[in-house]
Amino acid sequence: MKGWGRFRTLKERGEWVELVFMAAAASHGYHVLKPSGDSRAYDVAIELGGNLIRVQVKSTTKRANTGYSSQFRRSDGAKKPYTLDEVDFFAVYIVPLSVWYLIPAVVVLRPIRRVAVTLCPLPQEGSRCKYEHYREAWGLLGKTRRDLARASKSRKLQPRSGGMR
Repeated sequence: MKGWGRFRTLKERGEWVELVFMAAAASHGYHVLKPSGDSRAYDVAIELGGNLIRVQVKSTTKRANTGYSSQFRRSDGAKKPYTLDEVDFFAVYIVPLSVWYLIPAVVVLRPIRRVAVTLCPLPQEGSRCKYEHYREAWGLLGKTRRDLARASKSRKLQPRSGGMR
């Protein structure tokens, strides 16, 4: 979508990206909830069997060598980092390419907290694309917090095929 550059502020772009995420998640069969206001660490919730999966939505247009750089800092300027008590997933949208990465928060926050990662939707020879299996991994949203915690310990975080059933 070429209109993404028309936003006057990053906040406006962030609000738009949240809407894009909600539409995409709904199209994959998920029940999407939006909290009122900006006081939560997460932007959107996915209702899964009576439980909520909390998603922090990020976007990037910043090209960095072989990929796009995405930061995992709060946009409100607070120095406090995200925690697993607040967020279950980071959904990162690479705006110029219309590509989603659905990364479990445990991957970003443990064992070493990352404040930024490089995502590589355009494969290049010799590049090490550590997060490629999270590209368009909508099936991961169908996992519970318990599934995510258990899988992260065994390093087996694989997406389920498709959306919720």
